Amino acid sequence: MSEFQFPTEMVELPSKGLIYPKDHPLRSGKVEMKYMTAKEEDILSNQNLIKKGVVLEKLLESLIQGKFDTKSLSTGDKNAVFIASRILGYGKDYTFIHGDEKITVDLATIESKPFNENIIDENGFINFTLPKSETNVKFKILSEKEEDDIKVEIKNLSKFKGKGSGEVTVRLKHQIVSVDGKEDKTEIKNFVDNYMLAQDSRALRNYVKEISPDVDMSYILDNGEEITIPIGVGFFWPDL
Repeated sequence: MSEFQFPTEMVELPSKGLIYPKDHPLRSGKVEMKYMTAKEEDILSNQNLIKKGVVLEKLLESLIQGKFDTKSLSTGDKNAVFIASRILGYGKDYTFIHGDEKITVDLATIESKPFNENIIDENGFINFTLPKSETNVKFKILSEKEEDDIKVEIKNLSKFKGKGSGEVTVRLKHQIVSVDGKEDKTEIKNFVDNYMLAQDSRALRNYVKEISPDVDMSYILDNGEEITIPIGVGFFWPDL
């Protein structure tokens, strides 16, 4: 019997692939995904994977066609892939509970946030001049793998009394790739720890949040309240 070929779809990434290294498969700005099958339903219902918190990662590994670590996706691009996965698997209508209200949204209407590709250099980095010190820094959009590394580092730092969580500085050290053209990691660390003004730190973090490629997961309720459409195991299989 010849091997059965599952139909696939190309999913466009909010980042257009520009935030990834030149030789990375994601640089194309698109991801090929196959339609969900009973195999993926087995993954979604695997209690061991659910308890470990890796069930959605395993789902993407099964659906995405291409040889790369799914954790190399940025958070925003991964959100786009999750939405495409849900539509390909169970259709565009998604119902969830908010408070006492049952809400149904059309996932096909969700769009990517505006993304200015002109701010990205050829290496996928972005320039920003700190408003107070007028220091020029270059930063990158973090991948899921880097986000995980940051969480581990912050958790380890929190074990030392008097050191604080390090949540702000650890993230900045991972995100900034150069300071006034200097790419040495030791110099970047020294700048963040000793010379990064609070006003500049906040300005940079706000700018990163503003320009980061993502999908618009906001939803306006009838009463005018704005909420975020939740993504979890139930997003893919409401009966779980």
